[in-house]
Amino acid sequence: MSKPIAGGRVRFLGAFPAEVPLPGLPEVAVAGRSNVGKSRCLNALLGIRGVARVSRTPGRTRAVHLYVVENRYVLADLPGYGHAEVPSAVRASWKGLVEGYLAGPRDLRLVLALVDPRRVPGGMDGVLLEGLRQAGIPFLVVATKVDRVPRNDRIRLLGNLVEGYHLDPLSLLPISSVDGTGIEALRAAVDAAVASRRPRRG
Repeated sequence: MSKPIAGGRVRFLGAFPAEVPLPGLPEVAVAGRSNVGKSRCLNALLGIRGVARVSRTPGRTRAVHLYVVENRYVLADLPGYGHAEVPSAVRASWKGLVEGYLAGPRDLRLVLALVDPRRVPGGMDGVLLEGLRQAGIPFLVVATKVDRVPRNDRIRLLGNLVEGYHLDPLSLLPISSVDGTGIEALRAAVDAAVASRRPRRG
Protein backbone atom coordinates (compact mmCIF):
# COMPACT_ATOMS: atom_id res chain seq x y z
CA MET A 1 0.00 0.00 0.00
CA SER A 2 1.36 3.43 -0.91
CA LYS A 3 2.25 5.95 1.79
CA PRO A 4 1.36 9.64 1.25
CA ILE A 5 4.16 12.16 1.92
CA ALA A 6 3.95 15.96 2.21
CA GLY A 7 0.19 16.18 2.03
CA GLY A 8 -0.03 13.60 -0.72
CA ARG A 9 2.21 15.39 -3.25
CA VAL A 10 4.52 12.40 -3.09
CA ARG A 11 3.49 8.79 -2.48
CA PHE A 12 5.92 6.08 -1.50
CA LEU A 13 4.94 2.96 -3.44
CA GLY A 14 7.36 0.64 -1.68
CA ALA A 15 10.80 -0.94 -1.66
CA PHE A 16 11.24 -3.79 -4.13
CA PRO A 17 14.24 -6.07 -3.57
CA ALA A 18 13.40 -8.37 -6.49
CA GLU A 19 10.82 -7.81 -9.22
CA VAL A 20 9.98 -4.12 -9.67
CA PRO A 21 6.38 -3.42 -10.74
CA LEU A 22 5.42 -1.30 -13.72
CA PRO A 23 3.56 1.70 -12.25
CA GLY A 24 2.09 2.90 -15.55
CA LEU A 25 3.64 6.38 -15.40
CA PRO A 26 6.77 7.95 -16.88
CA GLU A 27 9.79 7.10 -14.76
CA VAL A 28 12.97 8.92 -13.76
CA ALA A 29 15.67 6.85 -12.08
CA VAL A 30 18.45 7.99 -9.75
CA ALA A 31 21.63 5.88 -9.92
CA GLY A 32 25.16 6.13 -8.58
CA ARG A 33 27.72 4.95 -6.07
CA SER A 34 26.49 4.16 -2.59
CA ASN A 35 28.31 7.16 -1.08
CA VAL A 36 27.61 9.73 -3.80
CA GLY A 37 24.70 11.41 -2.01
CA LYS A 38 21.69 9.88 -3.78
CA SER A 39 19.32 10.33 -0.85
CA ARG A 40 20.27 13.97 -0.33
CA CYS A 41 19.89 14.62 -4.05
CA LEU A 42 16.47 12.98 -4.12
CA ASN A 43 15.27 14.99 -1.11
CA ALA A 44 16.57 18.23 -2.63
CA LEU A 45 14.98 17.43 -5.99
CA LEU A 46 11.59 16.92 -4.36
CA GLY A 47 12.05 19.80 -1.94
CA ILE A 48 10.94 17.60 0.95
CA ARG A 49 13.23 16.68 3.82
CA GLY A 50 13.29 13.05 4.82
CA VAL A 51 11.62 11.46 1.80
CA ALA A 52 14.71 9.32 1.29
CA ARG A 53 16.55 8.44 4.48
CA VAL A 54 20.10 9.78 4.63
CA SER A 55 22.26 7.17 6.29
CA ARG A 56 25.74 7.54 7.76
CA THR A 57 26.43 4.05 6.45
CA PRO A 58 26.68 3.94 2.63
CA GLY A 59 25.04 1.01 0.89
CA ARG A 60 21.84 0.87 2.94
CA THR A 61 19.52 0.92 -0.07
CA ARG A 62 19.16 -2.74 -1.04
CA ALA A 63 16.01 -2.43 -3.13
CA VAL A 64 14.47 -0.17 -5.76
CA HIS A 65 12.41 2.47 -3.95
CA LEU A 66 9.55 3.94 -5.98
CA TYR A 67 7.89 7.31 -5.37
CA VAL A 68 4.94 8.77 -7.28
CA VAL A 69 5.43 12.52 -7.65
CA GLU A 70 2.30 14.67 -8.06
CA ASN A 71 0.67 11.80 -9.96
CA ARG A 72 2.84 12.83 -12.94
CA TYR A 73 5.79 10.48 -12.80
CA VAL A 74 7.59 7.87 -10.73
CA LEU A 75 10.98 8.54 -9.20
CA ALA A 76 13.02 5.35 -8.77
CA ASP A 77 15.85 5.34 -6.24
CA LEU A 78 18.16 2.54 -7.40
CA PRO A 79 20.54 0.65 -5.07
CA GLY A 80 23.99 2.19 -4.87
CA TYR A 81 27.01 0.32 -6.15
CA GLY A 82 30.68 0.11 -5.30
CA HIS A 83 30.61 -0.01 -1.50
CA ALA A 84 33.54 -2.19 -0.42
CA GLU A 85 32.10 -3.28 2.94
CA VAL A 86 29.10 -4.98 1.34
CA PRO A 87 29.58 -8.74 0.72
CA SER A 88 30.30 -9.62 -2.90
CA ALA A 89 27.15 -11.76 -3.15
CA VAL A 90 25.03 -8.79 -2.07
CA ARG A 91 26.79 -6.50 -4.54
CA ALA A 92 26.08 -9.01 -7.30
CA SER A 93 22.39 -9.16 -6.39
CA TRP A 94 22.16 -5.35 -6.44
CA LYS A 95 23.85 -5.26 -9.85
CA GLY A 96 21.34 -7.77 -11.21
CA LEU A 97 18.44 -5.79 -9.75
CA VAL A 98 19.60 -2.51 -11.29
CA GLU A 99 20.33 -4.10 -14.67
CA GLY A 100 16.95 -5.81 -14.65
CA TYR A 101 15.20 -2.54 -13.85
CA LEU A 102 16.99 -0.64 -16.63
CA ALA A 103 16.41 -3.39 -19.18
CA GLY A 104 12.71 -3.84 -18.45
CA PRO A 105 9.78 -2.62 -20.59
CA ARG A 106 9.49 0.63 -18.63
CA ASP A 107 8.53 4.13 -19.70
CA LEU A 108 11.94 5.34 -18.52
CA ARG A 109 12.41 8.95 -19.60
CA LEU A 110 15.69 9.81 -17.86
CA VAL A 111 18.40 8.40 -15.62
CA LEU A 112 20.13 10.80 -13.26
CA ALA A 113 23.63 9.30 -13.08
CA LEU A 114 25.21 10.75 -9.96
CA VAL A 115 29.01 11.02 -9.80
CA ASP A 116 31.47 12.57 -7.37
CA PRO A 117 33.55 15.11 -9.33
CA ARG A 118 36.52 14.48 -7.02
CA ARG A 119 36.84 10.90 -8.24
CA VAL A 120 38.87 9.98 -11.31
CA PRO A 121 36.41 9.09 -14.13
CA GLY A 122 35.99 5.37 -14.73
CA GLY A 123 35.08 2.29 -12.72
CA MET A 124 31.44 1.46 -12.14
CA ASP A 125 30.37 4.98 -13.06
CA GLY A 126 31.85 4.46 -16.51
CA VAL A 127 30.21 1.05 -16.80
CA LEU A 128 26.82 2.57 -15.94
CA LEU A 129 27.13 5.37 -18.49
CA GLU A 130 28.32 3.06 -21.24
CA GLY A 131 25.43 0.69 -20.51
CA LEU A 132 22.94 3.56 -20.73
CA ARG A 133 24.43 4.67 -24.05
CA GLN A 134 24.23 1.18 -25.51
CA ALA A 135 20.64 0.79 -24.35
CA GLY A 136 19.64 4.17 -25.77
CA ILE A 137 18.44 5.42 -22.38
CA PRO A 138 18.60 9.22 -21.93
CA PHE A 139 20.77 10.28 -19.01
CA LEU A 140 22.04 13.35 -17.24
CA VAL A 141 25.33 13.15 -15.35
CA VAL A 142 24.86 14.92 -12.03
CA ALA A 143 28.08 15.96 -10.28
CA THR A 144 27.20 16.00 -6.59
CA LYS A 145 28.77 17.68 -3.56
CA VAL A 146 30.29 20.56 -5.52
CA ASP A 147 30.12 22.63 -2.33
CA ARG A 148 33.06 20.50 -1.15
CA VAL A 149 35.13 21.41 -4.20
CA PRO A 150 37.12 24.69 -4.05
CA ARG A 151 35.83 27.08 -6.69
CA ASN A 152 39.24 27.27 -8.32
CA ASP A 153 39.13 23.50 -8.91
CA ARG A 154 35.56 23.13 -10.16
CA ILE A 155 36.13 23.95 -13.81
CA ARG A 156 39.08 21.56 -14.00
CA LEU A 157 37.29 18.68 -12.27
CA LEU A 158 34.10 19.12 -14.28
CA GLY A 159 36.21 19.23 -17.43
CA ASN A 160 37.76 15.93 -16.39
CA LEU A 161 34.27 14.40 -16.24
CA VAL A 162 33.36 15.72 -19.69
CA GLU A 163 36.57 14.35 -21.18
CA GLY A 164 36.70 11.10 -19.21
CA TYR A 165 33.11 10.13 -19.94
CA HIS A 166 32.95 11.65 -23.47
CA LEU A 167 30.07 13.92 -22.53
CA ASP A 168 28.32 16.76 -24.22
CA PRO A 169 28.89 19.55 -21.64
CA LEU A 170 25.12 20.13 -21.63
CA SER A 171 24.63 16.61 -20.27
CA LEU A 172 26.60 17.42 -17.10
CA LEU A 173 25.04 19.29 -14.20
CA PRO A 174 26.93 20.22 -11.02
CA ILE A 175 24.75 20.36 -7.91
CA SER A 176 24.93 20.75 -4.17
CA SER A 177 22.20 19.53 -1.86
CA VAL A 178 23.72 21.75 0.84
CA ASP A 179 23.78 25.20 -0.77
CA GLY A 180 21.23 24.54 -3.54
CA THR A 181 23.58 24.87 -6.49
CA GLY A 182 21.97 23.40 -9.61
CA ILE A 183 18.83 22.08 -7.88
CA GLU A 184 16.39 24.24 -9.88
CA ALA A 185 18.12 23.20 -13.10
CA LEU A 186 17.84 19.58 -12.01
CA ARG A 187 14.09 19.96 -11.43
CA ALA A 188 13.73 21.61 -14.83
CA ALA A 189 15.59 18.72 -16.51
CA VAL A 190 13.33 16.17 -14.83
CA ASP A 191 10.18 18.10 -15.73
CA ALA A 192 11.30 18.37 -19.37
CA ALA A 193 12.04 14.64 -19.54
CA VAL A 194 8.68 13.74 -18.03
CA ALA A 195 6.86 16.05 -20.45
CA SER A 196 8.66 14.61 -23.47
CA ARG A 197 7.00 12.03 -25.66
CA ARG A 198 9.17 9.00 -26.09
CA PRO A 199 8.27 5.52 -27.37
CA ARG A 200 8.32 2.78 -24.76
CA ARG A 201 11.19 0.34 -24.87
CA GLY A 202 10.77 -3.39 -24.68
